[in-house]
Amino acid sequence: MNKMSNDKFLVLNIINTKSINSQRKLAEETTFSLGKINRLVVELKNEKFLAENMDLTIKGKEYCSKQRIRRAIILAAGYGMRMVPINTEEPKGLLEINGEPLIERIIKQLHSVGIKEIYIVVGFMKEHYEYLIDKFGVKLIINSHYENYKNMYSLFLTRNYLMNSYIIPCDIWFKENPFSNVGSESYYLFSKEQVINSKWEVQPRGGVKKSLKELGDRMVGLAFINKYDGEIIKGLLNKANQSPNLFHNFWEKILEQNKKFILKGKLISSDDFKEINSYEELRDLDFNSSHLQSDSIKIIENILKTDLNGISNIKVLKKGMTNRSFFFEHNDDKYIMRIPGKGTDELINRRDEFETYEAIKDLGWTENILYLNPNNGYKLSKFIKNAKNCNPNDLKQVAKCMDLLRKFHSSNIKVNHCFNLYKQINFYEDLRNGQSAYRDYKTIKKRVFKLRPFIERNVKKKVLCHIDANPDNFIFSKNHLYLIDWEYAGMQDPDIDIAMFAIYAMYDQQKIDKLIQFYYHNQCDSLTKQKIYAYIAACGLLWSNWCEYKQSLGLDFGAYSIAQYRYAKEYSKKVLNYLGE
Repeated sequence: MNKMSNDKFLVLNIINTKSINSQRKLAEETTFSLGKINRLVVELKNEKFLAENMDLTIKGKEYCSKQRIRRAIILAAGYGMRMVPINTEEPKGLLEINGEPLIERIIKQLHSVGIKEIYIVVGFMKEHYEYLIDKFGVKLIINSHYENYKNMYSLFLTRNYLMNSYIIPCDIWFKENPFSNVGSESYYLFSKEQVINSKWEVQPRGGVKKSLKELGDRMVGLAFINKYDGEIIKGLLNKANQSPNLFHNFWEKILEQNKKFILKGKLISSDDFKEINSYEELRDLDFNSSHLQSDSIKIIENILKTDLNGISNIKVLKKGMTNRSFFFEHNDDKYIMRIPGKGTDELINRRDEFETYEAIKDLGWTENILYLNPNNGYKLSKFIKNAKNCNPNDLKQVAKCMDLLRKFHSSNIKVNHCFNLYKQINFYEDLRNGQSAYRDYKTIKKRVFKLRPFIERNVKKKVLCHIDANPDNFIFSKNHLYLIDWEYAGMQDPDIDIAMFAIYAMYDQQKIDKLIQFYYHNQCDSLTKQKIYAYIAACGLLWSNWCEYKQSLGLDFGAYSIAQYRYAKEYSKKVLNYLGE
């Protein structure tokens, strides 16, 4: 019964809702040919859904009643990385088009066809959606893993509500209401627009096959799932839960089974909807949207003397450990806008950073800063063209980086703030506010702090140091080498920068010794080398605590965090053995 075709059900439902019993009027209503209408009516009569006078039989009425669409699921948990810079202030489901939030438009369209049971899966900025409970009577489902998994996990959380339900992305805008309160055959909505990131094509009768070309029909994201297919998809989601790596995929991944798409396809014109995936897509749909005027965009407009039309090709950069940044173009130049990341205010003194950039602005091998706010850390800089980060496994590049560090340290630039290593370890430890995940942390901390007198006795001079001197911050561009991102910089022993480079690159002892000799031009004495080992231990404990604090905010740095703790453990032992302790 659930396998009735869409065409047949369309005819049955029109007869049921509009009391039409003329085949000619049915043809006008459906735009089907008279011959097709005649065939469908004959089949419905033979299957006892229609009586001879074209009235619905009891069986037909019961069938139509069972096909009522009961509910809708809206997927709104995602971070929406491509919505930078907007997503620093509002989740993308609440972006406004013509003064109306996207998700409210979807809810109103559902309500207008009588669908009131609505589940919204939220995660990123979930609190911003809370008001919808009172305003529209929706139910919120919390996805706590939105940063790690894609929306297949969100759908898994709603697996018990899939039957006779719509699945809807929160970031889509439909010109006309796409929803109905009745449905028989499941479908997935595609656009007629051909795109490179789809491998599917909708066939004339609704079947979906793999495209033989490089392009396929654009996947819109909306689907209707009937009871029959809802049970199948629920089973597939339960199976995925046994292999959680599958949750790193979008939910459409489970619609491909045995190299076939398990739902029928339905096509919509690309003019009838807009998917809002980026700042520029929002701008193109509603130039006056209030969300286009984020703090970072206002800064760009003011500094570059431009407006919204002058900002193009916005792309989020790799999610950094401390900040979120995005790239954009203006005229023929390229820029990077830094937006401070989660918890950054606790970690970095922006006024100290401002002082550092003022002190180094004439060096010629730092980034070109156009704007830096000492209060909130927003930074606008020119993009370094033809750039590539230092490869820590390329010894020639590493040697050049150490020469630049040595040159910088020799310049004896001074600022009024210092980087107090041991004070920072305690500071990060207090920030994480709880017991360390490492069982022997207290023992290792005691060992690292035992190195402090040895380090302080052997500091020859203090100069401005980068502190965050990791390979990614050394940028090669043609014949020029830059050192960027001076957030942590302060007065310190220059040997600390060598240690920082080593532990960021996750070097073993052989590579660390090679790095030290690069900096010292093969003239490093044993005592200095042991002092650098001591810095490696202390800096390892510093960044281990930093990682634990960041993990408490929901960020995970994988192997990096354990590697830092291992440096603290292994190198504190090496130096204490050297000192005979």
